[in-house]
Amino acid sequence: MPTLFTHAFVAYGVNKIAPKFEGGKRCAMYSLICSVLPDIDVIGFGFGIKYGDVLGHRGLSHSLMFAFVLSVGLTFLLFSTKKYSSKDRLFVFILLFISTASHGVLDAFTNGGLGVGFFSPFENSRYFFSWQPMEASPINAIHFMSNHGLRVMVSEFVFVWLPMMVLILINKYWIRENHDQQ
Repeated sequence: MPTLFTHAFVAYGVNKIAPKFEGGKRCAMYSLICSVLPDIDVIGFGFGIKYGDVLGHRGLSHSLMFAFVLSVGLTFLLFSTKKYSSKDRLFVFILLFISTASHGVLDAFTNGGLGVGFFSPFENSRYFFSWQPMEASPINAIHFMSNHGLRVMVSEFVFVWLPMMVLILINKYWIRENHDQQ
C-alpha cells in the first residue's frame, strides 16, 4: 500500500484539477479523509480478522461498493442543503468517489500484500494490476526509517507525486488560462 500521505495527495490533486463549484473547499477536506479512510481496516488485525477476510486489510473497505456507499452517504449528509445545487452535489459525489476509490487503485499498483477486493462484497477475490511499480509501504511506521522505507518514498514520488504535480501544473497554467481567455 502507498503511504497515507500519497493517498491524500492524490485526493488533493483531483480536487485541484476539478472545476470550481459551491462547496469545493469543504469537499476537498472530506476528499482527503475519504482517501485515507479505507485503511481503517488495519484495526481488524487487533480483533483477529485475518488479512484475506472480507473485512481484512484491502478487503471491503477498499472496494468500489465502499467508495460508492461512503460517497453517496457523505454527499447527502453534508451537502444536502438548498445552498448546494444538484450539479454541486454531483461534483461532490464524483470527487468523494474518486478520492475513496483511488485508494484501492493505488494499492493495486504496489508489490505487496494479497491484492485489493475491488468487487467485495459481491466477489471476494483480490486483485493486483499486472504492472506493480510501487513498493508496498510498511504498516508499522517504525519501518519507514529503513532502506525499504526510502524505496517506498522514492517509488511513490516517481509514480504518483511527480505525475500528479505535472497534471496540477498543466491544469493551472495551460487548461485554466486558456479557458479564462475565451
